[in-house]
Amino acid sequence: MRWSGSRLEIGTGAVTREGDVWRLVVPGATGDRYADAQIDDTSGRPRRRYRWRPPVRLSLRARFSHPCDALRGTAGFGFWNVPFAPGHAMLPALPRAIWYFFGSPPHNVSLAAGVSGHGWKAACLDATRPAALLWAPLAPVVLLMSQSDSLGRRIWPRVQRALGVSEAVLDVDLHRWHDYVLDWRTDGADFHVDGQVVLSVPVSPRGPLGFVAWMDNQYAIATPRGRFGWGLLDVPLPQWLEIAGLTIV
Repeated sequence: MRWSGSRLEIGTGAVTREGDVWRLVVPGATGDRYADAQIDDTSGRPRRRYRWRPPVRLSLRARFSHPCDALRGTAGFGFWNVPFAPGHAMLPALPRAIWYFFGSPPHNVSLAAGVSGHGWKAACLDATRPAALLWAPLAPVVLLMSQSDSLGRRIWPRVQRALGVSEAVLDVDLHRWHDYVLDWRTDGADFHVDGQVVLSVPVSPRGPLGFVAWMDNQYAIATPRGRFGWGLLDVPLPQWLEIAGLTIV
């Protein structure tokens, strides 16, 4: 079915629609104010009432205003559980997501061994899995051990599997239209770009999750070595994400 939901505009962020084409624009943002252009179907819903559970197929066409190395901030589309919702009554939650995600340097969320912490990626994780929760009391020990290259290489793959983390950097000209399909199943997921499977994973997040597509001017840092950070970036020239033919069935 054709997707229906709401739009969110924060700071200089703007959302427009012409026919079945959504344009999410961040023009002239500065590092002292958050800017977000977003469409979603989570607004006003508690997490337990988010709409989507596997099996689900998300399909759309998308392009960006600039190539990968010229974009600033984060952007993407897919499903998540809105783990943090500033200004809303919901309490924070452990993250669950399955989506196509972009982050520009200094963004560095490096959760999959051997995969860059920034760039245009297919990605999923579920920090609410029972195996992940078993690691929670050991988090300080894991971070300490990860300071050693040899110990980190041995322990982090086990943590990654427990978190259900799978990622792949996509070699895609973001300035051009591409077809994206995400087949989210109870026993895994397949990510497609232009008819080719770019990532196939054996486990996937549990539902319910909500759909989101966005572009903003933020970055985040979270690495196995215990580096954490967050901030905002200047976006001196307008940049946008266009989405067409959005269908979820």
